Amino acid sequence: MTSFKKTKHERVISINSTVVRNINRAAILNVIRENQPISRAKIARLANLNKSTVSSIVAGLLDEDLVGEEASRVQTVGRSPIDLRLKTGKHLVGAIYFDSAKTTIAVVDIDGSLKLSEEIKTEPNQPERFVARCLEGLQSLRKRFHLSTFMGVGVAVAGIVDSTQAKVVFASDLGWENLDLGKIIATHCPDAGSITVENDAKASALAELWFGKHEANPVNFVFLYVNRGIGTGIVIDRRVLNGNSHAAGEFGHMIIVEGGEACSCGNQGCWGEYASDRATVRRYLGATKALGSPSSDIVIQDIVKSAKNGDAAAKDAILQTARYLGFGIANIIKAVDPEAIIIGGQIIQVWDLIYPSIIETVHQRGFFGKQRNTAILPTSLSNSPPLLGAAALSIRRIFTDFRIAL
Repeated sequence: MTSFKKTKHERVISINSTVVRNINRAAILNVIRENQPISRAKIARLANLNKSTVSSIVAGLLDEDLVGEEASRVQTVGRSPIDLRLKTGKHLVGAIYFDSAKTTIAVVDIDGSLKLSEEIKTEPNQPERFVARCLEGLQSLRKRFHLSTFMGVGVAVAGIVDSTQAKVVFASDLGWENLDLGKIIATHCPDAGSITVENDAKASALAELWFGKHEANPVNFVFLYVNRGIGTGIVIDRRVLNGNSHAAGEFGHMIIVEGGEACSCGNQGCWGEYASDRATVRRYLGATKALGSPSSDIVIQDIVKSAKNGDAAAKDAILQTARYLGFGIANIIKAVDPEAIIIGGQIIQVWDLIYPSIIETVHQRGFFGKQRNTAILPTSLSNSPPLLGAAALSIRRIFTDFRIAL
C-alpha cells in the first residue's frame, strides 16, 4: 500500500478543524453545565452554533457519559422534546485542602456536589509522609465508589503556590517551603487524569466562579477568605489572577496599622493580624481574661456560637473584626474596583451582625466619602470554599479540555 505524507497546509487544516471542534465541545459542555436541563435547540442558540454541529458534539458527549438525556418538563403538542444535563456519578475527582489545623480529603462530582469527605489532623513537620498519608486516605475513599482512578486530583494549600509547577513556594502556618507537592501526588496517584495545586484563596475564588449562585452573577470580583489568616482571590473577566511571582491577592499582608502586631511575614500591622479568626479569638480571650487558662483553646466556631446566643464579649470581638475587615475591603475596592467582594469563612455565620459594621466602615473610607457600586456578599457555597476550589481545579479541565491531536 502506498503511503502519502500530508503537506504542511493539509496538516494545518486538520489541526485547525480539531481545535475548532474541541473548542465547540467545551462551549457546549459549559452551556449545558450552566443552563441544565437544556434542549439541543437552545444550546445552538446560546453557543451560536448550527444544529448539526451541536448534534454531532452532543452525540460524542453522550458516548463519553458526560451528559445524559431526559424528557423535557416543558409541555408541547406532539413528540416530547428531550433535554440534556450533566451525567453525575460517573466522573469523580479527588480534592484535598491542607490547612494548618486540619486537612480535608474528599470525593467530588463534576457538578460540585460533595460525595464523601474526611478530616485529618494536620501534621506538617514531615510533609512528604503526611501528604502520602492523606493521599492513601483519598484512594481509600475512591475505592468506595468502585472507581479505577480519579478524573483528576486538585489540592488547595494555605500559602503561596506556584500552580504552574504544582509546588508550594511558602506556607508559613504549615512550615512548608519549596515543597514539590505535584511530584509527591504523581508518585501516589500515577493514574490520576490531572494533578493541580493552588493557593486556598485563589481556589476558593474559582469555586465561587464555578459553583456560586448569586443573583448578579459577577464576572469581576474578589473572594475574601477569612480563616486563621486572610486570603484573597482576584477574578477579572472570569479568570483568577495569579501574578508574576504567584502572589497576586496577598492583601492579608497589606499594612493597616503602622508598628502594629507582628506578622509571620516579618512585618508589623498586617491586615490578617486584625481581621482574621486568630485576631477575633485573641480579642475575645483578652476581653474575658481567659488568656493562658484552659479556656484558651477556644476557636472561632465557639465565639460565633456564643455571639449567636447573645454573649456580649463575643459580639464585641466579632464587631471589631468586622470593622477591620471594612478597612481592608475599602482598600481592595480602591485597588481593584470589582463588581463584588464575596466573603467566606466561619464568620459569615453571623452575617447580620458583621455586615452593617463592614459596610459602614467601607462607606467612611470610600473615595471622598462616596461608595462605589461594589456589592459585599457572603459566599453562596454551602461547603468549604477551598475544598470545593480544589475540586474545581480538576473539574474545569474536563470542561475546558481543548485536546489537539496531530
